[in-house]
Amino acid sequence: MPELPEVRVHAERLTADYAGHTLTGFTALSFTALKTYAPSPETAFGQELVGVTTRGKYLVMDFGTAAFIVHLMQGGRLAPDPKLSKKPRGGLCRWRFDGRDALLFTEAGTEHKAGVWVVEPPASEAEVLAHLGPEADQVSRCDLDRILDEAKGARLHGVLRDQHRLAGLGRRLANEICWTANLSPFAACSKIDGDGRDRLHEAIGSCIADSIEDERARDHMVKSAQRLAHVHHRKGEACDRCGDVIREVSYNAYQVDYCASCQTNGKVLADNTTSKFLK
Repeated sequence: MPELPEVRVHAERLTADYAGHTLTGFTALSFTALKTYAPSPETAFGQELVGVTTRGKYLVMDFGTAAFIVHLMQGGRLAPDPKLSKKPRGGLCRWRFDGRDALLFTEAGTEHKAGVWVVEPPASEAEVLAHLGPEADQVSRCDLDRILDEAKGARLHGVLRDQHRLAGLGRRLANEICWTANLSPFAACSKIDGDGRDRLHEAIGSCIADSIEDERARDHMVKSAQRLAHVHHRKGEACDRCGDVIREVSYNAYQVDYCASCQTNGKVLADNTTSKFLK
């Protein structure tokens, strides 16, 4: 799933290409795509796109009189659509602009969880965004203490991915942050000491910044396995820091990648969901 860096840079690309162009039409190509019924998308017709911003993993297309909030989920993509096919593969929605290619929202796969919400301004107060915690790259050290203390014995990797606690992080960044901070992904949050919390706070900022820089060097959004990574999707490869082999704990839908030497004091975690992990 695209995370904060990919979504934020994608918003920058869309703003550069479409800001100032007038919206002339909107079509929901799938009945599952549009998640709201009021206000109508037509509220934004005839309005120029002010710009595209983000909140966590959500894109926010601001037309002044209304905003479209877009969640790409796992397989969603928002890209120029010069062909205007009647039944595009995976097509969810299409925006038409005066003097510019249309934008087509597609979703690969069969989950069909991606969606669009039309909201009145200010979009920041929309119900769909109300559950989000602070932006991950804006969280203060004191806020991080509060988040970890409230999480108590919850495992670090899961807390980092919890959008209610921190907005914008996913599996790749959670893996990378834990590795960068030399912390076990399964460490109990309440047991991370002050030094560990300092490293964690610094790692959150640096991993996001490095990923944004990497994403800006690309002209489109790529798959997760192609993004900047020291441990994510690198099982069996040598750790960039110590040379030990990268290992993973596999779940049905994802993997937690880590270096035992760097993160778990050399302890290899059992590769199943019922084991007792390092705390």
